Amino acid sequence: MKLQELEILGLSKGNIKVYSAILNNGISSINDIHERTGLERRAIYDIINKLIEKGLITYVIEKGRKKYQCAPPKKLLEELNIKKQEMLDFEKIIPSIKEIYASSRPKINSEVFRGAEGIKTVWEDMLNYKEIYWIGSGRYVPKKFPDWFSNWNKRRIKLRVKWFNLCRYELKKEIKVMPYENARFLPVEFSGNPIVIAIYGNKVVNFIYGEQFFAFSIESKEVAHNYKMYHQYLWDNVAKT
Repeated sequence: MKLQELEILGLSKGNIKVYSAILNNGISSINDIHERTGLERRAIYDIINKLIEKGLITYVIEKGRKKYQCAPPKKLLEELNIKKQEMLDFEKIIPSIKEIYASSRPKINSEVFRGAEGIKTVWEDMLNYKEIYWIGSGRYVPKKFPDWFSNWNKRRIKLRVKWFNLCRYELKKEIKVMPYENARFLPVEFSGNPIVIAIYGNKVVNFIYGEQFFAFSIESKEVAHNYKMYHQYLWDNVAKT
């Protein structure tokens, strides 16, 4: 029994090896532990001292020599309860951390994302917002990553994240509008390079879906507001259903 789950209590792999050896062997000498773990004796002594401090093992003296045994398993439960309480205490300060994070962030922030994983990171961020406005959508991500997108879209629908999608002209005959999606189609003149703009929250993201995937995100209340105005104008005056 290797007991790797004990890592949750902050035990190192060496700690777990020694604890597991004693647990499986019963009352154990240093030689017994050495044979079971293959660890150096000096390392074993250091680990034993730490496990004794934690109350996870105890020792008896037989014929003038120390032998080691595991403390009753209830000690593990006590340690686990301590960890649970520490996690609950930490959870309580998360709102304060969020407030400090929000107040310390620059009002205008930009980020660059490269490659498929970078694109997916931005898409995951979108699920934190209730509305996403698209300009020039070509259904590139659903086509490039169908399985990943299927999972993502199920989560979007469950969260009721709405899309206001200004799609490329050529999609008019091929796409099926999804739940919580409103779609209109731009004129053929807008069908240039595979570049898509997404606006959500205070963020504007330019995606490039060419030979290399690339996204440039700018976070600015003013910039996002203006892009939403551009989207609204195209939606009302240029795009067709």
